[in-house]
Amino acid sequence: MAGKYGMGTALLVAACWVSPPAVCGADAPLPLRIAAQEGSEPKFVAEGDKIGGLCIDILRAVEAIDPGLRFVGDQQWKPLIRVISELANGSEDVACALQRTPQREQQFHFIGPALFTIDYHFLARSDDNVVITSWDDVRRLGPDTVVLVNRGYAAGEIIGAMGNFKVDASSPRAELNLHKLMIGRGRLYFHRGPGLHQLLARTGTAGQVRILPQVMYSAKLYFAASKQLDRKISERLASALFALEKKGELERLMRKWD
Repeated sequence: MAGKYGMGTALLVAACWVSPPAVCGADAPLPLRIAAQEGSEPKFVAEGDKIGGLCIDILRAVEAIDPGLRFVGDQQWKPLIRVISELANGSEDVACALQRTPQREQQFHFIGPALFTIDYHFLARSDDNVVITSWDDVRRLGPDTVVLVNRGYAAGEIIGAMGNFKVDASSPRAELNLHKLMIGRGRLYFHRGPGLHQLLARTGTAGQVRILPQVMYSAKLYFAASKQLDRKISERLASALFALEKKGELERLMRKWD
C-alpha cells in the first residue's frame, strides 16, 4: 500500500476501509498533502484568517479539473526549508511553484508545465546610490561586499554559480534579510519577483529599501512531487495542470496576481 500511494496517503486510504461508505466511498478524492510557503507572495498570501494567493487558485483549479484529487494542508504556513525537507522525506506529497535546481531534481520529481516565470532582482537601501546592470558590477563593488539571500532558497545556488561573491545565507526569512540590509549587514539582497513590492509593503520597508530595476536572472517554477508519491497520482496531477495550461487558465491566474 505504501509503495502505491505514499505512506501518508496510504494511511488515509486504509482508513476508508473501516469508514462508512458515505464518507469513504469509491468516489472519495485522494488527499494530497501540501503546505503554504511563508513569505512567498504572490504564491501564498495572508488574507485575514485565511490563506489565498496564486497557488491556492491553482490548487482549486486542479480540483475542478480532476475532482478525484483533493489538496489538504494549504491553510497551514510552513517555511520553505521545512517544505523542502518534508517533500524530500515524503511527509508532504506535493509543493506548488518550486524552482528546478540540480539538487532539488535529485530530491523529488518536477511535474507538469511551467506554472510561471520569476525574475530575480537586487534590493538595496534607499540611501545607497549603487547601480547594478550586470554581475560584473556586483564584483566591482569589492570582495567585502555582502550579498544577502534566504537560506534554503534557489537564490543561494544561483549566486554560488556566479562565483566570487561574499554571500550571507544564514537567515531563512525575507523579513530578517531586509532588517540586515537596513542596518548595513549586507550591501545587496538578492530575491525574486513577482511579489517584491508586496513584500516591502507588508514589512513596512518600502521607504527604506528600493528594488533595483535590472533583472539579474529568470527561472520557471513547477509543481514538485515527493518521490514516495505513486507515479500514477503524479501523472493525474500533471494531466490536470497541462489541461489548465491549454485552456489559458495558468496565464490568466498569473495575470491576476502579477
